[in-house]
Formats: sequence, structure tokens, C-alpha cells
Amino acid sequence: MRRIRYQEIAEVLRERLADAPVGSVLASESEMSKEFEASRVTIRRALELVRDDGLIAARQGFGWYVAGEPVRQSLESLGTIESEVEGVGKISERKIAEFAYEDAPERVRKVLDVTDVLRVKRVNLADGEPFAVVTVWCPADLAATLSRRDVERRPFYELLDIELRGATQTIGADLASAADAALLGVPEGAPLLRCQRTTTDQTGRAVLLSEHLFSAHRTEFVVDLPQAEPSMTPSGLRLVD
Repeated sequence: MRRIRYQEIAEVLRERLADAPVGSVLASESEMSKEFEASRVTIRRALELVRDDGLIAARQGFGWYVAGEPVRQSLESLGTIESEVEGVGKISERKIAEFAYEDAPERVRKVLDVTDVLRVKRVNLADGEPFAVVTVWCPADLAATLSRRDVERRPFYELLDIELRGATQTIGADLASAADAALLGVPEGAPLLRCQRTTTDQTGRAVLLSEHLFSAHRTEFVVDLPQAEPSMTPSGLRLVD
């Protein structure tokens, strides 16, 4: 029995996806239309067939990508990305992109109240696939003995010889710059989840400022909410003009 054109294209796509890493982005529908010499309607129907198999998914700003279980992070306690990744049975890795002792930028100076910092930019991977770009600023006096190898092997929470109290975390949205898109393996301008975290010690001093950029299609934040009283309002909600 002769197959319909979109079924033939769907079969080709299934074969290509056999070894494709989770989260990788497929060619655009326009590019596929040229490759297969088929209309956009035919390409979309083929993609929908493959999606029905659970092999791919689509999200605004990304297009189609290889589906898989996203990296989930809990917001209920002070922890590291590595612990979250390993907690769901994935292999956690980190690659250092930048390591420098430098003058603190103005916004970092305001938070950490120091003029000199260690800045570390890294890529976090789960099962070999990048899902986060993290930049951490630490007061130079606290990080004076740290090396590039130290921060590549262990998180700051384990390296700093101080007792931590907690952190304030703000989550928003951003678009991937060309540099960060290359590190995350997503298109430039793709939507990202942006998280800024300020970690304090037992005295209340801010000892770490970190910025986390997550691929929106590879990461989910999870929080369990206790049952609220009828009079309670969502005090954690802040609207940005």
C-alpha cells in the first residue's frame, strides 16, 4: 500500500531521531519544506505524527525539539543544580567557560558590598546535554584560595568555609544572546528562564550572587504549596512594569 507523502517524511524523521539528544532543536519547518520538497502543511502533518509518538514537542520561540523528561528543580530548600540533576538519576557535569578575579560591576557591588570579586561562568549539563548557563560572583576575600579546577569539580556551597543561612531567588524570563545560545545549543533569541539568587551567611551578609539561565524547554521549577487560609494572598508575587 502506497504511503501518503507526510507519512513518508514522518518515517524519515523517526529514523533521524533515533540517536538525537534530548532537547536538541530540529530544523525549521521552512527548511524541512525545502529539503523534502513538500508544502509547509505536509511538513506540519508529518511533525504532528512524530509528536503523537512522543518523540518531539514544540514550544513558541524554539520550534520543534526532541522530547524528553525535563530537569526539574525544587524551590523549597537551598540546594545546588547538581544535587537536583543527580536526584532524578541523571549524570551531572559542569564546564567552566570563564574564570576571573576582577572589579565588581556596579550591580554586583551593590549586592555583595565589595569592589573585588571572583566571577565564574559555567555550563551545567545533564546526561551530556547543556541546560543551564550559570554566572557566580563571590567576594574576592572569600574566594582567594579557589582555583579553576576547584569550581569545576565542586559547587561554591561546598567550597566556601562558612555556614550559609539561605537565599533569595527571583525568577523571570529572558531571550538567549548569541553567546549564551551557543553554550546552551538553542537558537539565538530563544526564550530562557532567568533566575537570580543572592545567598547569605548566618550573619545575613550576602556572600554569593548568581545568575542562572535555563533553557525553557529543558527545565521546570517545582514548588509544593501548603494549604492556604482563605485570607492569605500570594505575597511572593511581584509584578514588573
